[in-house]
Amino acid sequence: MKKHFKKFLAVCCAVMLVAAVFAGCSGSEETAKVYKVGICQLVEHDALDLATEGFQQALIDKLGEENVSFDLQNAANDSSTCATIVNGFVADGVDLIMANATPALQAAQAATDTIPIVGTSVTDYATALEISDWTGTTGTNITGTADLAPLAEQAAMIQELFPDAEQVGLIYCSGEPNSAYQISVIESELTELGIAYKEFAFSDSNDIASVTTSACSECDVLYIPTDNTAASCTETINNIAEPAGVPIVAGEEGICTGCGVATLSISYYNIGYIAGEMAADILQNGTDPGTVEIQYDTEPVKEYDADRCEALGITVPDGYVAIATEEE
Repeated sequence: MKKHFKKFLAVCCAVMLVAAVFAGCSGSEETAKVYKVGICQLVEHDALDLATEGFQQALIDKLGEENVSFDLQNAANDSSTCATIVNGFVADGVDLIMANATPALQAAQAATDTIPIVGTSVTDYATALEISDWTGTTGTNITGTADLAPLAEQAAMIQELFPDAEQVGLIYCSGEPNSAYQISVIESELTELGIAYKEFAFSDSNDIASVTTSACSECDVLYIPTDNTAASCTETINNIAEPAGVPIVAGEEGICTGCGVATLSISYYNIGYIAGEMAADILQNGTDPGTVEIQYDTEPVKEYDADRCEALGITVPDGYVAIATEEE
């Protein structure tokens, strides 16, 4: 009897051990890490939308769709709303914050110095983060990708397309530090080319129509950098500039499509995707963001808006690519 009991007891223990192993395996699957990523996008427009799309796709490709969740929130072009959004991410304990555009990055910087932050669509990180001794890395919990296109080449493009222009109007939002940075650089480049210019700054979307009207009355050509407020108001700008016969050279494709004739543009989807790859490395491997160099899209493309060029009678030289339309 004792012998049979011992045998029975051994079988029961074996069954329980196997059950425990399977339970453990099942539990590990159920508790697999799902990374929570908060995305603060400054405003909805084509460029920033593409950057967010690229960022999300890269994380899905690298981590698997089932292993990452996104909390995407839009700040409607309001810096204080950016702060509210990222503070909410911090309170929720997200694993990483993606800040799309400079005000979103600045809000994230103010909200946390521990949660990793990956920026994108930021023109100059040294300016945005007020880093005086810039070395290519932030030395903090922040890294990301920049949307700076070669400004010297954009200035040369203005001269190439409009060699007889007497004055170029520089339109930008004074409240966006990276727009002001681009304008200062483009002014230096235009000076070297011997091209006269005049600044036309607007404080927000409320005065963009009046500023554009003034610029069109005084200038032969307008230039708009990668400016989020302008990108959100391209219809307003175009409704003034195109009837006035004043062409616009834009800092990126989205603005060009909305109101411009030509651009030397990076791909916002590409810089978003690169930022997503950087985020995946940080989440999976624990890489310190402060040691990761800011990345760029190294292949900007000369593009033009065929319909607007035709309407304004502009002949585009060789080497430019027509921006695809939705119909195409």
